[in-house]
Amino acid sequence: MDVIHKIGRRKTAVARVYVNQGKGNITVNKKDLNEYFTTGPLIFKVMQPLNMTNNEENFDIKVNVYGGGITGQAEAIRLALSRAMVELDAENRAILKPEGLMTRDPRMVERKKFGQKKARKKFQFSKR
Repeated sequence: MDVIHKIGRRKTAVARVYVNQGKGNITVNKKDLNEYFTTGPLIFKVMQPLNMTNNEENFDIKVNVYGGGITGQAEAIRLALSRAMVELDAENRAILKPEGLMTRDPRMVERKKFGQKKARKKFQFSKR
């Protein structure tokens, strides 16, 4: 089996995932998965495509991720892993698609507008 390379994005985070045949080791930016993502929900998000396709112990995964915050990075990795699982076996798409794991989340931060405090918040108006 060749190395499968896939990219996932979320907000401003970009994850590059390299999937090899192996024993289930996952490294994120040269750290162990549990060392990089310290909370349970983030680890669950990253492992979700592997758990749903029963591939937790079959592949060694190397991840390079940058940009955004920790949650955006976890969700970018999830998208890249989902894409890799579909490339391995096309039948995995039927499992992952109904859960929304094959869809890139298009929501981005709205920019701040001129003459306003934030993107939507205005300066307070007072009559004096």
